[in-house]
Amino acid sequence: MAKTALICGISGQDGSYLSRLLLGKGYQVHGTARDAQMSSFGNLRQLGIKEQVICHSMALNDFRSVLQVLAKVRPDEIYNLAGQSSVGLSFDQPVETLESISVGTLNLLEAMRFIDLPVKLYSAGSSECFGNTGGEPADEQTPFRPRSPYAVAKATAFWEVANYREAYGLFACTGILFNHESPLRPERFVTQKIIKSACRIAAGGKEKLHLGNITVARDWGWAPEYVEAMWLMLQQEKPDDFVIATGETNTLEAFVTEAFGCVGLDWRDHVISDPSLLRPSEIMISRGNPCKASAVLNWRAHYHMRDVVREMSKTSKY
Repeated sequence: MAKTALICGISGQDGSYLSRLLLGKGYQVHGTARDAQMSSFGNLRQLGIKEQVICHSMALNDFRSVLQVLAKVRPDEIYNLAGQSSVGLSFDQPVETLESISVGTLNLLEAMRFIDLPVKLYSAGSSECFGNTGGEPADEQTPFRPRSPYAVAKATAFWEVANYREAYGLFACTGILFNHESPLRPERFVTQKIIKSACRIAAGGKEKLHLGNITVARDWGWAPEYVEAMWLMLQQEKPDDFVIATGETNTLEAFVTEAFGCVGLDWRDHVISDPSLLRPSEIMISRGNPCKASAVLNWRAHYHMRDVVREMSKTSKY
């Protein structure tokens, strides 16, 4: 019989690519949104898979809502990709960020315990939890030192998952994913903001691209590859947490250089440094060590920053 997957936050970048992956593996895919009747599910439509997915309304911060959907769907696998997803926005909406991520994760874990089914949970962690590591690659043993409300919320969810795994024997794991991009990223993410701006300027636009600190360095990967790692974590005999990254770090300036270079432009003619875009606290260098994922999951990134920029530029609809 085909497996059943429930993807919380299915309308986002990762949820959409994961849906496509699981459908290709013969899964019956269910997804949730706060109001499924009103949601456009534009990313699913862009991938041409909206009609193959069964969508439900569910509020992750409402335990009764979560319990009802789990009892109805009876999934074999749950992928928790929901919650506020922007680091920058979390400084403006710290309460919403903490509640949507930590309370939502806790409700899923409690619901799993109540329905008592052999269900496996993947929870979306974040490299933001590590904070500044002094340029050292972060692995599964690196301490958390979160530097944003978003990172605090993700760290909370990580320890909730670890606690329920140990206390109740649940199959629950966290993927600590470093930055991963695609054409499905909304423009409030700096990578998509850069790509779309460069494409508009190349097409004759007169705008200037306003950016904050371009000396920060990140480990950028390709989202369609990263969702495969999520699936692989739930195919293991025992639950465990994994860092998912390319192992390669580039500055934001290098990303900008590549993006403008793809459309034949010199970024220095079009970019303005804007102090209003600086964050209250910032991670200067983010670098991941994916050795455990390579050894245990047989997963490794094939796309690196320059590949990601080229792929996003090719399909950009500005």
